[in-house]
Amino acid sequence: MIVLLGVVVVILGFVTRRNPVLVVGVAGVFTGLIGGMNPPEVLAALGRSFADSRSVTVFVIALPVIGLLERYGLREQARRLIGRLGALSAGRFLTVYLLVRQVTAAFGLTSICGPAQTVRPLVAPMAEAAAERSTGAPLPERLRERVRSYAASADTVGVFFGEDCFIAIGSILLITGFVDSTYHRNLEPTQLALWAIPLAVCALLIHGARLLLLDRQLQRDMALAAAEHDLPLPKGTDK
Repeated sequence: MIVLLGVVVVILGFVTRRNPVLVVGVAGVFTGLIGGMNPPEVLAALGRSFADSRSVTVFVIALPVIGLLERYGLREQARRLIGRLGALSAGRFLTVYLLVRQVTAAFGLTSICGPAQTVRPLVAPMAEAAAERSTGAPLPERLRERVRSYAASADTVGVFFGEDCFIAIGSILLITGFVDSTYHRNLEPTQLALWAIPLAVCALLIHGARLLLLDRQLQRDMALAAAEHDLPLPKGTDK
């Protein structure tokens, strides 16, 4: 049980707001050392794990592609596209994205979206454009950051609660393997996946409601900002 002290290192690192990569690396080395491995064995284990997880290096290809697309106007085109959809507000758009993210993750398609490849270049700019159109005024930086954070939360909540509905996802296989080897019980992945469905539905309803309330919050905050600076009230705001 002493090797579980590595988890304590991770918790302390995140609580003190240290670099996540550094925290995880130190926790891995610390866990290996207290588990009886010598330094060469720890380095070999880290290198072997990195080589076996080839998907970790996908960002090396994805990020330059996204950078080139942004350089040639991807974010501007996304904002222009959402500007043509008059009835779609920021909250409604993010709720739809949350649903799409959950459904795709439930079928095992967890890598087709994400913060780097989808949220930053597409989802966040489209949500900002929808918010500016619904309020009728440019968003202050504080509200712009709030819309971006809600866009990131829609992606995170969607994939987190949607992926467990897929029986071949890593978390499901880890749980079933641990239960079978430790407690000698034949736990089927389908059993866990079925129990994950109501959790995913609850997450959709709860976070979807929070996303829909975002529109009202933006209207209220924009009205307060307009009153402070003696500006015209945003659209849809009562005088």
